[in-house]
Amino acid sequence: MSSPEIASLSWGHMKVKGCSSSYKDCKVWPGGSRAWDWRETGTDHYPGVQPADLEEVLKKGIDLLVIGRGMSEALQVPSTTLDFVKQKGVDVRVLQTEKAVTEYNKLAGQGAKVGGVFHSTC
Repeated sequence: MSSPEIASLSWGHMKVKGCSSSYKDCKVWPGGSRAWDWRETGTDHYPGVQPADLEEVLKKGIDLLVIGRGMSEALQVPSTTLDFVKQKGVDVRVLQTEKAVTEYNKLAGQGAKVGGVFHSTC
Protein backbone atom coordinates (compact mmCIF):
# COMPACT_ATOMS: atom_id res chain seq x y z
CA MET A 1 0.00 0.00 0.00
CA SER A 2 1.23 3.46 -0.82
CA SER A 3 0.92 6.64 1.20
CA PRO A 4 -1.78 8.90 -0.25
CA GLU A 5 -0.81 12.22 -1.76
CA ILE A 6 -1.98 15.39 -0.05
CA ALA A 7 -3.72 17.02 -3.00
CA SER A 8 -4.24 20.50 -1.57
CA LEU A 9 -3.47 22.63 1.46
CA SER A 10 -4.80 26.03 2.47
CA TRP A 11 -5.52 27.70 5.80
CA GLY A 12 -7.86 25.37 7.70
CA HIS A 13 -8.36 22.99 4.76
CA MET A 14 -6.56 19.88 3.55
CA LYS A 15 -7.56 17.43 0.84
CA VAL A 16 -6.09 13.94 0.53
CA LYS A 17 -6.14 12.24 -2.88
CA GLY A 18 -8.69 9.44 -3.01
CA CYS A 19 -10.66 10.75 -0.03
CA SER A 20 -14.03 12.42 -0.52
CA SER A 21 -13.90 14.51 2.65
CA SER A 22 -11.60 17.39 3.50
CA TYR A 23 -9.81 17.95 6.78
CA LYS A 24 -8.76 20.84 9.00
CA ASP A 25 -5.99 18.75 10.55
CA CYS A 26 -5.23 15.26 9.33
CA LYS A 27 -3.33 12.03 9.83
CA VAL A 28 -2.12 10.06 6.80
CA TRP A 29 -0.45 6.68 6.43
CA PRO A 30 0.06 4.03 3.74
CA GLY A 31 -3.44 3.19 2.56
CA GLY A 32 -5.43 5.76 4.50
CA SER A 33 -6.16 9.04 6.20
CA ARG A 34 -8.52 10.58 8.72
CA ALA A 35 -9.18 13.79 10.60
CA TRP A 36 -6.80 14.58 13.43
CA ASP A 37 -9.13 15.58 16.26
CA TRP A 38 -7.07 17.12 19.05
CA ARG A 39 -9.94 16.57 21.52
CA GLU A 40 -9.24 12.82 21.43
CA THR A 41 -5.98 13.30 23.33
CA GLY A 42 -6.33 16.76 24.87
CA THR A 43 -3.71 18.20 22.53
CA ASP A 44 -3.26 21.97 22.29
CA HIS A 45 -0.62 24.21 20.72
CA TYR A 46 1.31 23.96 23.99
CA PRO A 47 2.59 21.54 25.18
CA GLY A 48 1.86 20.28 21.69
CA VAL A 49 1.84 16.94 19.91
CA GLN A 50 1.52 14.03 22.33
CA PRO A 51 2.64 10.43 21.77
CA ALA A 52 -1.05 9.44 21.82
CA ASP A 53 -1.58 11.64 18.72
CA LEU A 54 0.94 9.56 16.81
CA GLU A 55 0.32 5.99 17.97
CA GLU A 56 -2.30 5.23 15.31
CA VAL A 57 -0.01 6.32 12.46
CA LEU A 58 3.06 4.61 13.95
CA LYS A 59 1.15 1.29 14.02
CA LYS A 60 0.66 1.42 10.24
CA GLY A 61 4.18 0.15 9.46
CA ILE A 62 5.78 3.45 8.51
CA ASP A 63 9.53 4.09 8.37
CA LEU A 64 9.29 7.89 8.55
CA LEU A 65 6.85 10.33 10.14
CA VAL A 66 6.39 13.95 9.02
CA ILE A 67 4.85 16.39 11.49
CA GLY A 68 3.41 19.69 10.25
CA ARG A 69 3.47 22.31 13.04
CA GLY A 70 1.04 24.73 11.38
CA MET A 71 1.36 27.61 8.96
CA SER A 72 3.01 29.81 11.64
CA GLU A 73 4.54 26.86 13.52
CA ALA A 74 2.41 27.49 16.63
CA LEU A 75 2.03 23.76 17.36
CA GLN A 76 4.82 22.58 19.63
CA VAL A 77 6.48 19.17 19.41
CA PRO A 78 8.08 18.26 22.76
CA SER A 79 11.38 16.37 22.81
CA THR A 80 9.62 13.58 24.74
CA THR A 81 7.30 13.06 21.76
CA LEU A 82 10.24 12.93 19.34
CA ASP A 83 11.98 10.43 21.62
CA PHE A 84 8.81 8.30 21.64
CA VAL A 85 8.78 8.15 17.82
CA LYS A 86 12.49 7.33 17.61
CA GLN A 87 12.11 4.55 20.20
CA LYS A 88 9.61 2.94 17.80
CA GLY A 89 12.37 2.83 15.16
CA VAL A 90 10.75 5.53 13.03
CA ASP A 91 12.59 8.58 11.69
CA VAL A 92 10.79 11.88 12.21
CA ARG A 93 10.84 15.26 10.47
CA VAL A 94 9.18 18.32 12.01
CA LEU A 95 8.47 21.21 9.64
CA GLN A 96 6.21 24.17 8.99
CA THR A 97 3.07 22.63 7.46
CA GLU A 98 3.52 23.80 3.85
CA LYS A 99 7.10 22.47 3.88
CA ALA A 100 5.94 19.32 5.69
CA VAL A 101 3.32 18.58 3.01
CA THR A 102 5.90 19.11 0.24
CA GLU A 103 8.33 16.75 2.01
CA TYR A 104 5.63 14.17 2.70
CA ASN A 105 4.38 14.21 -0.91
CA LYS A 106 7.94 13.89 -2.23
CA LEU A 107 8.58 10.87 -0.02
CA ALA A 108 5.19 9.30 -0.80
CA GLY A 109 5.86 9.80 -4.52
CA GLN A 110 9.14 7.92 -4.12
CA GLY A 111 7.25 4.98 -2.60
CA ALA A 112 8.49 5.52 0.96
CA LYS A 113 6.46 4.09 3.83
CA VAL A 114 5.71 7.54 5.21
CA GLY A 115 3.02 8.79 7.53
CA GLY A 116 2.15 12.25 8.70
CA VAL A 117 0.19 14.44 11.05
CA PHE A 118 -0.56 17.95 9.84
CA HIS A 119 -2.00 21.09 11.46
CA SER A 120 -3.39 23.40 8.78
CA THR A 121 -3.91 26.65 10.67
CA CYS A 122 -1.68 28.65 12.99
